[in-house]
Amino acid sequence: MTILSVRHMTRYKYRQPVALGEHRMMFRPRESYDQKLIETRLIITPKPVTLRYFHDVFGNTIGVATFKGRTRELTFESFFRLDHLPDETLDNLPAEDGSLNAYPFIYPAEDLPDLQASMLRSCADPDGVLQAWAKRFLAEQGDAQSALVAMTKAIRAELTYVGRAAGPAQSPLETLARGQGTCRDFAVLMLEAARALGLAARFVSGYLYAPKYDKPEFRRNGTGNTHAWVRIYMPSGGWVEFDPTNGLVGNRDLIRVAVARDPAQAVPLSGTWAGFTSDYLGMDVEVDVSADEPPRYASKRVVGLR
Repeated sequence: MTILSVRHMTRYKYRQPVALGEHRMMFRPRESYDQKLIETRLIITPKPVTLRYFHDVFGNTIGVATFKGRTRELTFESFFRLDHLPDETLDNLPAEDGSLNAYPFIYPAEDLPDLQASMLRSCADPDGVLQAWAKRFLAEQGDAQSALVAMTKAIRAELTYVGRAAGPAQSPLETLARGQGTCRDFAVLMLEAARALGLAARFVSGYLYAPKYDKPEFRRNGTGNTHAWVRIYMPSGGWVEFDPTNGLVGNRDLIRVAVARDPAQAVPLSGTWAGFTSDYLGMDVEVDVSADEPPRYASKRVVGLR
């Protein structure tokens, strides 16, 4: 058990007072057996006229704020603490029946209607470049579980992380061609690669806790901002977390906020304003993730999973 605290501040600045439109937020973490919310606070300046919440189609919590008047600055400051528990069930993912996660496998008929949307590919691959890249790991490993672990670690080892605070994710083909990207780009690459293999995959947006390590090879990429990774459905084990930016398998140090079929459905903050284009001076983002006490992890050696 680890108590993690997250402070996320976003500040917009304008040259002269502008009128604010509706703003949508995805700040509240998804509660589950492995992460339980202890407290949460949200300060919006200027104070909104209305603030309401609802659940989207994926069960993510959406906040909607509306405003009156004009302002030169708009700030959202979210803070929460949660009890985070690494999911040790992943240590037994292979299960007694090894065929459950063998490749190819067929999802149970009762699960298919709910998984099919997450199996549909969203990015063009006219020459089969992505498909060939994804199948490379199957050829090397032979089963889906080991192939996904190998893919996660290969993205970390073979591609260069380059931070980018804003903008849409690159396509998988762009990321492979450039050999670099941000966490969103790596998440979309693995998302589409898994789907190219016929697997159900979803995009995850949230936060990353980065313990301090002396050795550079253990340091984490993607801190100081929101983080992105993927969940892939395994017949044995259910939805499993893969963070290709850091070569991580499992939920350890990952705080889920939004899970969606497409990254455009998991934007942490979006909104509108009325004024001249030249009025916009920019956006500042600060994200701090800390632990009440540094987590003490049991020393385990699980082939392919750690």
